[in-house]
Amino acid sequence: MKITVSRDKLHEKLSDIQSIVEKKTTMQILSHFLLNVTSDGAGISATDLETAIQEPLPVEKVDAEGSLCIPARKLFEIVREVDGDISLSTDDSEWLRVKADASNFRLACLDPGEFPKWPYMEDGKKLIMKASDIFHAIEKTLYSAGESDTRYTLNGILFHIMPSNKELVVVGTDGHRLSAMFNSMDLPFDDELKVIIPRKAASELRKFLSGSDSDISVFLGKNHIQFDIGEVKFLTRLIEGTYPNYDQVIPKSNEKKLTINKEAFVKALRRTSIMSREKSNAVKFDIAENLITVTASNPDLGEAKDQIVTNYSGDELSLGFNARYLLDALSAIDSDEVVFELQDSLSPTLLKGVSADNYICVVMPMRI
Repeated sequence: MKITVSRDKLHEKLSDIQSIVEKKTTMQILSHFLLNVTSDGAGISATDLETAIQEPLPVEKVDAEGSLCIPARKLFEIVREVDGDISLSTDDSEWLRVKADASNFRLACLDPGEFPKWPYMEDGKKLIMKASDIFHAIEKTLYSAGESDTRYTLNGILFHIMPSNKELVVVGTDGHRLSAMFNSMDLPFDDELKVIIPRKAASELRKFLSGSDSDISVFLGKNHIQFDIGEVKFLTRLIEGTYPNYDQVIPKSNEKKLTINKEAFVKALRRTSIMSREKSNAVKFDIAENLITVTASNPDLGEAKDQIVTNYSGDELSLGFNARYLLDALSAIDSDEVVFELQDSLSPTLLKGVSADNYICVVMPMRI
């Protein structure tokens, strides 16, 4: 195998796979990527057995075909430091020679036959979606998904496909908060589907979707989901299990509603939460006519108090929240004015933008 490739192009492609290849693993092959070279060009593949990616590598010149499993991190470090076009060549499946200007390297590699095979996608279903729709859905729900939760299904985001409503709902929740994005779309089949995409995979997928407004193909299999984004193939194993019934969590008829300026609210929360306890980030809301008083206290530090004008005219109400949960939700809402829908001090609170009905956040209050 022998190719010549632009340093910038190789650096870009190796950057794409750095968070997918396993850096600490008992399987050495997972810290490597597979380079395939044919007379038609070159391509790279990387996997951690849960997520896999294939993408083309633009080459300046192909002198000899071949395949090789190359240490992903080490080649990335080499490419980052050298200048000019890079020559990659090998005489066997054990060593890679890297040459750039006066710099020469020899890297120990692994047999390409050991690299995990690309999962076979069973006869599944195919969807055509806008890359921007999936990107925004992930962007607005990923923050509320669980991290290392013992309830394993919460460590991902739900794609709920409902042909009867012509709708795709993307949901993230960790049991304390929930976010949901509703997208209208025509579906080429009649079966309702629920698939759970792992948090890490969704985060990686977001990078390849960013900035694109083109159509992409989505293949739904029994155990995997694959996204074809231009020439990039992104595949991930689905989380098995039953996702919580998110619709039961979303309040349907909150009696108490108020509208508040998002920027003013964010500033008040940030100021007040400085004095909250570090672990709980607890802040207290005292809601009265046209006014919200936000307070926080810490016996070791002191207390803070702030007030925000609103248009509320219902019964007075006091409740507590994790300030970080509210700030995360507010940052995801694309509206200058935010609607709060409340029931009582312990029932779920719904937040949404005044100008958008397709995105909602639900935050559980804290006992105060």
